[in-house]
Amino acid sequence: MIREMKESDLAEVTEIEKQQFPESPWPESAFIYEMKGNPFAFLYCYEKDGKVAGYADLWITYDQAQIADIAVRPEYTGMGIGSELMDHCIREAVRNGCEVLTLEVRVSNVPALGLYEKYGFIRAAVRQGYYDNGEDAWLMVKPVGGLEYDNDTGD
Repeated sequence: MIREMKESDLAEVTEIEKQQFPESPWPESAFIYEMKGNPFAFLYCYEKDGKVAGYADLWITYDQAQIADIAVRPEYTGMGIGSELMDHCIREAVRNGCEVLTLEVRVSNVPALGLYEKYGFIRAAVRQGYYDNGEDAWLMVKPVGGLEYDNDTGD
């Protein structure tokens, strides 16, 4: 089940963040800022078996959306949770009238690149030295303008 992230989720979220991004995890304070201080941020959790199995941080700024952070608890990978979170972010971008959805991903993160390309993201540019360890990132873009959103069904 996907729902809005709550402060009570932050311990689990930061645990997943550290597991999935050990070289440069967002600290809990970054998530608190996203929840309370960033008016463009929308944070979601995927809850399974009473715990946070994954999360996404989606920024919606006028006609553009960006997936700022998305991750799944390692023991839940391969169960479609990342896909459900991605579907949710795309629907929210479309529902809010965004023209494009973007994200950055490590050039070495082959599984994530495959997922994003499956969703129609294209590699638009390389952001050199983007990560704390100096690794480059792909800027990936998915056009979503013109996609239809049904207010009655949420599809």
